[in-house]
Amino acid sequence: MKVLVLYYSMYGHIHRMAEAIAEGVREVAGAEAVVRRVPETLSDEVLGMMGAIEAQKGFAHVPVCTVDELAGYDAIIFGTPTRFGNMCGQMRQFLDATGQLWSTGALIGKVGSVFTSSATQHGGQESTILTFHTFLLHQGMVIVGLPYSFAGQMGINEITGGSPYGASTITGGKGERLPSENELAGARYQGAHVAGIAAKLKG
Repeated sequence: MKVLVLYYSMYGHIHRMAEAIAEGVREVAGAEAVVRRVPETLSDEVLGMMGAIEAQKGFAHVPVCTVDELAGYDAIIFGTPTRFGNMCGQMRQFLDATGQLWSTGALIGKVGSVFTSSATQHGGQESTILTFHTFLLHQGMVIVGLPYSFAGQMGINEITGGSPYGASTITGGKGERLPSENELAGARYQGAHVAGIAAKLKG
């Protein structure tokens, strides 16, 4: 049973969450986690002006995914930073190329799930995941979130990401905040939860 963790990360926050998601997937017996990135659409010049090139060297080893690969997995967990309350353009462009998968029903019945990040505590994490869900529904996927059995999303003793829609992290306005242990725990929980449901559906 194969689970794809597919993400875009500019400064490494979503990459770290993707690693935790994959760790959770691997906790489920018989589950294999495959981590991939979507292609970059910005030029090196633009990335350099944004201070992202050095950060991206830390996950340059992660292979870039092709659209055709998606059909070969039992579940796909998508990770995207928030851009004005929606997914980033790199992820959007990749998903816009999945028309052939839609026309053949290649993703129908597969599990789909989403995790995200934002600079601020109320920076559009929930709207990003919810609007991402429309893609999953159009592809006929079975949506899985982060249930309240992960109690870490209910605490009020610290600032943290995480909602019933999916795991998330808060990066800070300058990207200075790394995912907290609670946020990483939520990501691991989501990975295991998705893999467990995918295994049940596969029978």
